[in-house]
Amino acid sequence: MTRPIESIADDFGLRADEIDPWGPGVAKVRASTAFLEEPLRARLVLVSSISPTAAGNGKTTVTIGLTQAARRLGARAVCALRQPSLGPVFGAKGGGTGGGRAELIPPSRINLHFTGDLHAITSANNLLAALVDNEVYFGGSTRIDSRQIVLRRALDMNDRFLRKTIIGLGGKAMGTPREDGFDITAASEVMAIVCLSRDYADLKERLGRMIVGYASDGTPVRAVDLRANGAMAALLRDALLPNLVATTEGAPALVHGGPFGNIAHGCNSIVATRLAMRRADVVFTEAGFGFDLGAEKFLDIKCRTAGIWPHAVVLVATLRALKLHGGAAPNEVAKPDHGALLQGLANLDRHLESVRAFGLTPTVALNVWNGDTREEIELVLAALRERGVNAGSVDVYGRGGEGALEVTDGLLQRLRTTETTPAYLYPLDIPPTAKILKIAQTIYGARNVNYTPLALDQLDRAVRLGYDRLPVCMAKTHLSVSDNAKLIGRPRDFDITIREIRISAGAGFLVALAGEILTMPGLPRAPHSIDIDLSPDGTITGIT
Repeated sequence: MTRPIESIADDFGLRADEIDPWGPGVAKVRASTAFLEEPLRARLVLVSSISPTAAGNGKTTVTIGLTQAARRLGARAVCALRQPSLGPVFGAKGGGTGGGRAELIPPSRINLHFTGDLHAITSANNLLAALVDNEVYFGGSTRIDSRQIVLRRALDMNDRFLRKTIIGLGGKAMGTPREDGFDITAASEVMAIVCLSRDYADLKERLGRMIVGYASDGTPVRAVDLRANGAMAALLRDALLPNLVATTEGAPALVHGGPFGNIAHGCNSIVATRLAMRRADVVFTEAGFGFDLGAEKFLDIKCRTAGIWPHAVVLVATLRALKLHGGAAPNEVAKPDHGALLQGLANLDRHLESVRAFGLTPTVALNVWNGDTREEIELVLAALRERGVNAGSVDVYGRGGEGALEVTDGLLQRLRTTETTPAYLYPLDIPPTAKILKIAQTIYGARNVNYTPLALDQLDRAVRLGYDRLPVCMAKTHLSVSDNAKLIGRPRDFDITIREIRISAGAGFLVALAGEILTMPGLPRAPHSIDIDLSPDGTITGIT
């Protein structure tokens, strides 16, 4: 059983009057503490990974394990992590709280409703959508064109049937029929705004900047024009406050902000990260999916907004993922295969180069799975040593912090002498097309970028409206560094196709949708929800 949340808060330097308990093992940090502008003292470690596979790489588990190992070594360490979405929990992933002896406590609460943050974000988004349709129905002063509404509804669930919908059917009293659609909540602009806001005033201002559609003359209609941002901010009051929990070894963890680094910016909140950096000596944080997605956005979007920069980057890899990227069949990756293993290192090399493009030095944590052989572990570590890469194996699922002591000790030693300065991939004053090309060529290794006519029209509109100086949030498959999920390993001589550009004026970035990526996932043939159950004594089972 975990310690009382008040004890965890004390470990984190929080007094009892700075938190509000939210049930056993959970608390919200009060606004008076969460929003303080104090000096940031901690060393920040960004944990990312190679291109993930269907089995995952265990990035969250490793982040928790590194935090626990650092505390065993005497460091005042905490982790700042993202909240799970119900979509993956009931879909294919089954949970987002780590696992084994490197897990967040209580896992079932965190994976399900937790403190209601995602529900509040869903409600705020859909309140705005309802106000937009109400404006159309009554013909309000904004004169919004029902054919040019760009705001989509949100739902924290995988549901492919809601990607494109028709609303307003049933006659004049039911509204004006039009096409609509749903995004999963974690991909909504409201989620990004919650993650990138510093306090309530910033939250309300960002919400007001959201573009919901256009008048017939092309004039943008924003949430503030509908006087919606005040009520939206009220719904999000508690959702902007970081959630405090503990790990299996009692390390403090701030869990706040949305996942989905493939279709959103995929980072935990600025409020949580900055709070952690004020109260700890070392902070371990994660970004969604591989380095090409969440980590690039962490550095180019979140760090610009938050005024932070990591002191180190850890890339997580597994033998099974490397074999898959080396051409092994999915049902064969548990078997020894030296050839596929060495071939798969090309994917890791691609991400190592990307880390260095930001002026950062990577450390590789080879996440050990049950059944991995010592021979293959040493084969990979030897290959990385030949490349001059700091690397080691970790077994945090089976051994907790003890299973990452060697890697963490070396990391802490380097952190004591490492000084870094921001080195963004691109300046903000170059055109959006140049930013996209820079990401595609430097991080993905692409040859060129192509645009659909729709994307070009949307880019022209963004430039005309003055949004050309915003950073770019790329949305593409997480299974490949390209925009084609089938191109595993390290593809070369490929082009990226941008099919759509969305303006997220409140969040402060342009979203570029590449390839066939969708902002509302679908459930697999056998969703993980069939394994989740409630026992007669109230125990939730099946969430891993």
